[in-house]
Order: sequence, then C-alpha cells, then structure tokens
Amino acid sequence: MHFVPSRFRHIISPLLVPALFAIAFFAGQTAAHFLRRPSGHTVSAPVIACGSLPPAFDSGSIPVSADGNWGLGFPSPGQTPVGNASADTLKNFDAFYVGDTSKPVIYLTFDAGYENGCTPAILEALKKHHVPATFFVVGNYLETSPELVKQMIAEGHTVANHTYHHPDMSRISDKAAFEKELTALETLYQSVTGQTMKKYYRPPQGKYSESNLQMAKELGYKTFFWSLAYVDWMQDQQPSKEEAFSKLLTRIHPGAIVLLHSTSQTNAQILDELLAKWEEMGYQFGQLDEL
Repeated sequence: MHFVPSRFRHIISPLLVPALFAIAFFAGQTAAHFLRRPSGHTVSAPVIACGSLPPAFDSGSIPVSADGNWGLGFPSPGQTPVGNASADTLKNFDAFYVGDTSKPVIYLTFDAGYENGCTPAILEALKKHHVPATFFVVGNYLETSPELVKQMIAEGHTVANHTYHHPDMSRISDKAAFEKELTALETLYQSVTGQTMKKYYRPPQGKYSESNLQMAKELGYKTFFWSLAYVDWMQDQQPSKEEAFSKLLTRIHPGAIVLLHSTSQTNAQILDELLAKWEEMGYQFGQLDEL
C-alpha cells in the first residue's frame, strides 16, 4: 500500500474529491447512454423469436437438476445423450426429450420464430421424403406467415406452441401469466387456421423450471425438449454443410427428438440430403403423437 506524505495532503485532497465526483458522473452518464432505450422500444422479432440453446448444450457440463436450462451430454456417437433431467423424471410432468431408444425412429421438430425464406425449401424436402414434422411457432410467425402455417397443416405436419412472445418462461412463476403465453397463441392459431392447436409445448431456449413443467401439465400440455440439435440459429454465422453433418449424422440415435431451426439457410440447403442419409442409416420418421 502506498501512502501520500503528509506535507502533500493539503494539496491533493482538494483536487481529489472533485476528480472522483467527475469520474463517477462520467461513468454514470456513459452507462445510462448505452442502457437507455427510447420510449415504446421493442426488440425486433428475429431477436426474440429465433431462440438459442444454452451455451453448455454440447459440453455435458450441466449437472442433473430440476431447474435451469435444458442441456445434454453425449457419451459416445450414436448413443442416447444424457439430459439434465432424466426421461423418467420428465414423464412425471408429461414431458419428453427422447422417444423409444430401442427403435430406429426419429422425431423431427423445427422451432419457427420468424420467416426469412427458408421454410418453403424445408417443406419441399419433407414432402419429397414423406417425413412428418412438428413446427413450434410463436405469435410473430402466425401473424406474418399464416399461409405457410396452413401449408404445414395441409401437408400433414403438426403446428405446436412455442409461446406467443418467446420469453424466458422459467422466470414466470405466476400461473395466470404462464397460461396467457400459451393461450394467446392458441387463440391466434384458431383465428388463422380455424382449428384447435394441439397442446404440445416447447420452452423457448430450453429454459424451464419444475413449476413450469407442472403448470404446463395442469393446462393439459405435453412439454417437448430435444435429444439432438446444433448451433444453427445465428444468421450471420451459419454452419457449413460439413459442420452440420458432423453433428447431425454422428449424434443421431434411436428415438431422437431432433431440434432444427426453420430460419437456418444451412438446414434449407441440406435437409433433402440429410433425410436421405438418415434413411440410408436405417432410420424412419415418427410423429410426436406416438410418444
């Protein structure tokens, strides 16, 4: 520790106090400048709707826990990954992350937060291979792309609930507020399609709590996580075909619930070939209804 000699203290003290106040004021103003948002500001749909997986998704480092982010650990290629909640635990809440691990069946799902021109190619590939899929949509998607939603239904796919606003549902402890995120989307879906939305729910970003799972169950919902996904949601950092196949081919496993994002240009480009490769590996495609 350094001390100021006593003979200089009468000079430094008067200068130091104003300097400290000036530094504090400048820091506060700078922080306020960067944190301030205009009145009525809302985050654009692509930011809130696309969603992402927890940073530890591939690491297997998330401890087994009833609360938190959904995470997976992969023991070895082709084997069922270990979730941070077991399949048996999840079933107590009518929740699932994997199907029957003894059967070579894949359950293909897409999170659809907004439309950027990739969905038509995805639907075309699914139709070519006669593969059913489940699209978990948010309010923005129903509002901006109703015709694509109708096409999904017409071609035999399931359209399910990814909440209206895509919030962090694990932070919602009030059941009425939790229910509103789901029922608001149900109402919009019925208005757009004339049909009742199937009560399948996927937590945005995989963020959940035990109380969330219980509330979803009490509302008649089945909650679906996933057992295979990869980093495909960042628009300015899309994976290459080789990077996508390195994850989606080596980590596929019997009973896999696969999560892809319909906003991914890579997914749109490779899906036809990907489905063919999975078929060559002996896999068939099922619907979440079977679970």
